[in-house]
Amino acid sequence: MHSGKFVLAQLLDRIHPQQFQRCVARYGGDYKVRRFSCWDQFLCLAFAQLTYRESLRDIEACLRSRRQQLYHLGLRGEVSRATLADANESRDWRIYADLAHGLIQQARRLYADDELGVALAETAYALDATTIDLCLSLFPWARFRRTKAAIKMHTLLVLRGSIPTTVCVSEGRTHEVN
Repeated sequence: MHSGKFVLAQLLDRIHPQQFQRCVARYGGDYKVRRFSCWDQFLCLAFAQLTYRESLRDIEACLRSRRQQLYHLGLRGEVSRATLADANESRDWRIYADLAHGLIQQARRLYADDELGVALAETAYALDATTIDLCLSLFPWARFRRTKAAIKMHTLLVLRGSIPTTVCVSEGRTHEVN
């Protein structure tokens, strides 16, 4: 019999409930919501990210296969694909962006005194870019090639602790130099 906490619950211990509720209140995320709160949506999306789920159908199937453990993950009941899709469509994305910025600030404080391995007087940064492929019929505004759509995500990392400083999304054709 399992006697400890689930991995997801251990990771979510780093998020203070008041910190999350401030983000939700700032953008009115739970306004007129009865059952599926922003926290429930966040739990589903965090679970999906950690377990490499690829679609809403995949998330629903995986959560329904673990029906007995949903309560221990923090979910109050079953999650349907339609409910999750409606929440993803209607909730403000800035709720989760603000939460991410708060968590990045916590991580910066944790890694502030870590050694880089090289004695540098100044802060060292690394710039990384990745192209995210999109479906051209769904995202015609993101034309990358004749038959392909894409966007490019640029990330600036502080090498001490490898924590993102800046994340910028641009057209897929934008070169890293620009």
